Amino acid sequence: MGRSAVLEMVERYVPGRVDREIRYYFSVGEDRFTLDLTPERASLAQGNLGEAHCVIKAHPDVFEALVLRGKVPGPLDIARGRFKTNDVALLKLLGDCFRR
Repeated sequence: MGRSAVLEMVERYVPGRVDREIRYYFSVGEDRFTLDLTPERASLAQGNLGEAHCVIKAHPDVFEALVLRGKVPGPLDIARGRFKTNDVALLKLLGDCFRR
């Protein structure tokens, strides 16, 4: 489930939602991806392409809710270990970058 949300990200990206280059690294279930966002486009690659501004580790269902519905993970998701990040501000920005 989470893998399909990751793969849809490039198609669903809304240009202009970021004002600089931002790199996200995702560990979603067993999958690992790097997402690079610029003001003009989004690009996605498998694996870790280097230092990321924001690292997200998520259960596939929680990640899908973030990307497809813009639902930021709640305290229970974090307490249960279903979601972790190193940058809450960039997490919130990510939820606003994609068409629903």
